[in-house]
Amino acid sequence: MSEPWLGATPAGIRLGPIDLIADGGSRNFVIELRAGRFHGFVVRRGAKVYGYVDRCPHMGMPLAHGLDDYLSPDGHLIECDWHGALFDIASGTCVGGPCAGAALTRWPVAVVDGQLTTA
Repeated sequence: MSEPWLGATPAGIRLGPIDLIADGGSRNFVIELRAGRFHGFVVRRGAKVYGYVDRCPHMGMPLAHGLDDYLSPDGHLIECDWHGALFDIASGTCVGGPCAGAALTRWPVAVVDGQLTTA
């Protein structure tokens, strides 16, 4: 039996200090919940963080082949390793590739007292 896919988390889960993610980088998070595992990732741009469910709208697969490898080579876009779809970091909107116009599912995250937290 396969594990259920979870598309959200409750608010208030502490993920760790914001410094877990280098400025300009990204990081994967897997959260074990009673209903199953949630897979998401966060991109950091200075003090701002952008969280998304780790699932491409094109085929429903995780975006990265490698751990924490969610960004295009120049670091300006989120990139799906499977089919090359490119997504705007701030909005999650697909700006190129097979799912143009679709968007990643947001995962609300925030920085509270230096700690990355689900919102």
